[in-house]
Amino acid sequence: MAFNRSLRRAGPPRPGRSLRSVRSPRALRSRTRRGAALLTAGILLTGCGLDQDGDGVVTPQDIATAPRAKVADGGTLTWAVDTLPSTLNTFQTDADATTQRVAAAVLPALFTTDGRGRPQRNADYLRSAEVVQREPHQVVVYKLNPKAVWSDGKALTAADFEAQWKALRGKDSAYWTARNAGYDRIDRVEQGADAQEVKVTFARSCADWPALFTPLYPKAVMNSPDGFNDGARKELALASGPFRVAGRDDAQGTLTLARNPKWWGDAAKLDRLVLRTVPRAERAEALAAGKLDLADVSAADARRITDANKPAKQDKGDKPPAAAAPRSPALRGIVVRKSLEPGYTQLALNGASGPLADERVRRAVARAIDRRALAKSVLGPLGLPAEPLGSHLFLAGQEGYEDNSDAIGGPDPKAAQALLADAGWEQGRADGRRTAAGADGADDRSRTPGRTVELRPGPQAGPDPTDEDDPEGTLDDSADTADPEDGDESGNDEGTWPDDKRAARDGGGKAAAAPVRMKNGKKLTLRFVVPVSAGTESLRSVADHIARRLDAVGIATEMTKVGDVGFFKDHIAAGSYDLALYSWPATAFPATDARPLYAKPQPAADGSLVVEQNYTRVGTDRIDQLFDQASTELDAEASRDLAARADARIWALAGSIPLYQRPQLVGTRKTVVNAGAFGLGTPRYQDIGFRR
Repeated sequence: MAFNRSLRRAGPPRPGRSLRSVRSPRALRSRTRRGAALLTAGILLTGCGLDQDGDGVVTPQDIATAPRAKVADGGTLTWAVDTLPSTLNTFQTDADATTQRVAAAVLPALFTTDGRGRPQRNADYLRSAEVVQREPHQVVVYKLNPKAVWSDGKALTAADFEAQWKALRGKDSAYWTARNAGYDRIDRVEQGADAQEVKVTFARSCADWPALFTPLYPKAVMNSPDGFNDGARKELALASGPFRVAGRDDAQGTLTLARNPKWWGDAAKLDRLVLRTVPRAERAEALAAGKLDLADVSAADARRITDANKPAKQDKGDKPPAAAAPRSPALRGIVVRKSLEPGYTQLALNGASGPLADERVRRAVARAIDRRALAKSVLGPLGLPAEPLGSHLFLAGQEGYEDNSDAIGGPDPKAAQALLADAGWEQGRADGRRTAAGADGADDRSRTPGRTVELRPGPQAGPDPTDEDDPEGTLDDSADTADPEDGDESGNDEGTWPDDKRAARDGGGKAAAAPVRMKNGKKLTLRFVVPVSAGTESLRSVADHIARRLDAVGIATEMTKVGDVGFFKDHIAAGSYDLALYSWPATAFPATDARPLYAKPQPAADGSLVVEQNYTRVGTDRIDQLFDQASTELDAEASRDLAARADARIWALAGSIPLYQRPQLVGTRKTVVNAGAFGLGTPRYQDIGFRR
């Protein structure tokens, strides 16, 4: 799974890295990114070790670590992917999960991330990399490993760095780039003291300079718009990693990476790494049949695999229980690796118009829901940390993680009701009449909480090639960008939560009628957009719980269940929603990468609104200023402090409410080592293989 500047699993270009703007509502660009619609994965009913420190609970990788001496030499490992990539250039808008995975195995990564998501210099490519000057301009000097070469035998040089900078700096629209953050701050790139030294001078300081030049492409790909746009579509002629691109078979749905004979580091243990397209619903069977060695799996398949590996239990009559599900003997050679994904699910509140344009109503929504209950139901059965995520910018375990959720406050229905009243939403009845002071609307029997409207698209043409809509997250293996919510992670198949059961028992077993909030004769109702496609059952269960909590304080919801096509582009990016559940990947460099997600929307000359990637459409000048300061502050601790201050203000705006970090489930053959659920860390592709 390719890690490339962000801490998520391999996926399309990460949202935080793009500065591409989105105009809403009518000027929405067609090249909308899949990365925003990252939905959570399912569950696995086993535990894993945890590490607690000042940055929160760290969930380690689960990759069957083995020393290289214990890894067999040779062999072919087949790894499931959702699609074959339409481009192998990760910096293009139509790059996807497989693009990122290939790049991580075949191209230079100057910095990788450890198990805590911290950037680490990659000694295979760099002898050193440091800021040698701060004033009057920041200067970074990279000293390359003299052994580092492309697969044609030519050394990596400053010319490769310079070509990439010029392609990505954003000054030439002929390059179809998805992002230019960081590169746009560079003034010049040149050779240093010798051929192995690269000197980069910045016009404006860049705190996240380690994010740049990863992956690094050869000059041949970057030195012209034609080479950039089309030269790396189906193949990469040059490689500089433990593997090289060896062939693609569209008919068979495979992309083969072979050991790179010019690689100077520890030789790849595998002869070949085959990426094969396999639908998620078919992966357990493919693993059992030996057609796959490694694959993201659904919650239901994770249970099947886990159950197949449990000792058989007999009842007193020495017969299997009648209700026991049949076990597949073929799955006994498979194990599920689990960790937490480097990404989180959020409740997004669209503040562009309607009731949620009022910050008090957004805050009421935030105070009405119980994030801890949601996190516990999703993560608790996994033995994973069941704490709600406390930051928009960092995950638990990352340096800089700080729980800033107290800026909005915890669950408090009375506080939510008071905020609604302050915003002018008075308690009333569905017929538009106000209730007497202190009445709770209990006599209103006409209301149907959480009314559902299903939008199931009929036959239509395929999506635009640049449309990155993917509400199930089928492009991941995530991210930047996506994963299905397979099954109910809470194990609660009926979708009934404990607090709802208690409410149903109140008043002699009948649920009390929910209050109604009225303003100017209109009932407070919010459009809640939820994906309806297969594999999103858990997300819908979470949405149902949120809707019930909102209904209890007088906020009605109208559920709009949308199929795969259009969930992201037609609703989230277009702003056609009030509430929605989708996920963002995390990043090692939030000061730069996360800014577009929370930037204050700006009016355009044509009257539209430029929102960048802030699909909640709320922001402030002060938040933008804090991001700008954090991204230019070269003292790492000071930069993280500025980011934390920005995060607290984002919480206070209540446009985005992080819920929980997503579980990560990977089915793998028991003999596979150094691969599985990578968590916050970067895979070391040359060490992946089979146990001796």
